[in-house]
Amino acid sequence: LTQAEPGFCCPVTMTHAAMPALRHSPSLHERWSPGLLHWDYDPRALPAERKTALTFGMAMTEKQGGSDVRANTTQATPVADGWRLNGHKWFCSAPMSDAFLTLAQTDDGLGCFLVPRFTPDGERNAIELQRLKDKCGNRANASAEIEYRDAWAEPLGEPGRGVATILSMVQQTRLDAATAPVAMMRQALSEAWRHVRARHAFGRCLAEQPLMRTLLADMALEVEAGVALTLRTARAFDGAARGDAHETALARLLPALAKYWHNKRAPGFLAEAMECLGGIGYVEESPLARLYREAPVNSIWEGSGNVICLDVLRVFGRHPEALTALRQELDAARGASSALDTAMQELVTRLEAPPDTLERQARWLTQRLAQCLQGALLLRHAPAEIGETFCRSRFIDVSPVFGTLPADAPEAAILNRIQP
Repeated sequence: LTQAEPGFCCPVTMTHAAMPALRHSPSLHERWSPGLLHWDYDPRALPAERKTALTFGMAMTEKQGGSDVRANTTQATPVADGWRLNGHKWFCSAPMSDAFLTLAQTDDGLGCFLVPRFTPDGERNAIELQRLKDKCGNRANASAEIEYRDAWAEPLGEPGRGVATILSMVQQTRLDAATAPVAMMRQALSEAWRHVRARHAFGRCLAEQPLMRTLLADMALEVEAGVALTLRTARAFDGAARGDAHETALARLLPALAKYWHNKRAPGFLAEAMECLGGIGYVEESPLARLYREAPVNSIWEGSGNVICLDVLRVFGRHPEALTALRQELDAARGASSALDTAMQELVTRLEAPPDTLERQARWLTQRLAQCLQGALLLRHAPAEIGETFCRSRFIDVSPVFGTLPADAPEAAILNRIQP
């Protein structure tokens, strides 16, 4: 879906991600979930009960808090028919949504609330759109700065447990934020591959020139590794929904690993793809400029890089079974590649460091855990030469840029796996 148009994926993501949060309040889940699950899209500005399909948004960020949502100052006051919210939200995505999940302070602490677009009496709720954001990219998706002015709301989840409640939504959106950069990389690779097979320079086709082939083969490896980690993460969510303990443990950890690493790889990858097209890649006639502008957003949304890496450490501390489950996944590929075996041994050593050292190294650990799992997945599920080349290029012959594969890399075999 991202390869069609990344912009409208945000409302789709928030809508399906609202479901886990709604389950914290059975009455709200029963009332709202049928509209959320409807296949249709109903853009009309009407009360929810008069629409065929519903969409949800999210409004957590405040300008003084950012990722530190416990610093939020929006206040929620109980009234006879519900709650009233007053406060400012610096970022509210998809402000045309039928309802929003938001955080506000109560006497019990920070609570989670459902704020509908219309009040129960059919009036527009007091949600003032102060302005639409002029963003670097993601321009097909409206993002607003809003003010709650005695806005009517219903509590969601336990009192004072707003962060825990809304994190069930955030965890689901992180899966999509990990998937989207891989989709953009895949689209960019397809555009570049199509271009170099048709373009001739210096007397021959670009796709036949050694340096271009090495670059694109390296990029193709990155896409394949990203797809493998994305789908393994999604499978963990499916297993968690079925009550599988191993998959539940993985589902706590893999979204953070995949979101962090895929989004760190995407901007440089898209810049390389743009270079493959040359000048035409830099102008708006091709999709590369749009994809390049889009690249940073999924890294920032639902936790920027540092926040995600600290979350990984928190998962290790609170849910040690997640690290155990990850080690089992890695052990399944042990012995298939000496490069991966060496990388995993270094991981084991680094993970034994004291807490203050682990925090300073949290980015390295998150990156290496993601790459090791990518390598293990490719060794298990892709042709051996694909997995081995990935492991050698990411753990032994390491370069900060694409296009530096080992001299004996099976480039033809890798390039043959690029799908148009």
